[in-house]
Amino acid sequence: MNFIGAVGGDDGDGDDKEKEEEAERERQEAIREAEERRKEKHRKMEEEREKMRQEIRDKYNIKKKEEVQEMPPPEPDNPLMRKKKTPEELAREAEAEDQDDFTSESQPRQGRGKLKNSIETQVNELKSQIESKCSLQ
Repeated sequence: MNFIGAVGGDDGDGDDKEKEEEAERERQEAIREAEERRKEKHRKMEEEREKMRQEIRDKYNIKKKEEVQEMPPPEPDNPLMRKKKTPEELAREAEAEDQDDFTSESQPRQGRGKLKNSIETQVNELKSQIESKCSLQ
């Protein structure tokens, strides 16, 4: 029996930490290697499956389906399950709501001029109607 460390010897602390660190490194390495073996095994299995699929396609003259383009999933009916908007998207929407027809930069110059002219003509018409009904004394 080794009583030296138990009686008050301080020699074992440094060795214990080093041993623990080494054991942790070995454990992490073993986990990494097991993960690599698992991935390799699954890769080989998928290759074998693809060979079988190709043989079946060749036998029955079936064309291989092309990879489906990544289409955004339809909006779910439940509003709690919809995709969350990023802060940039929220800011863009808020800015678009704040801008009205008069301040919108996306509107072409001609459209803004036509809008301005139509509003001015309406204001002038209202002004002339009011002046005709009211006379200043």
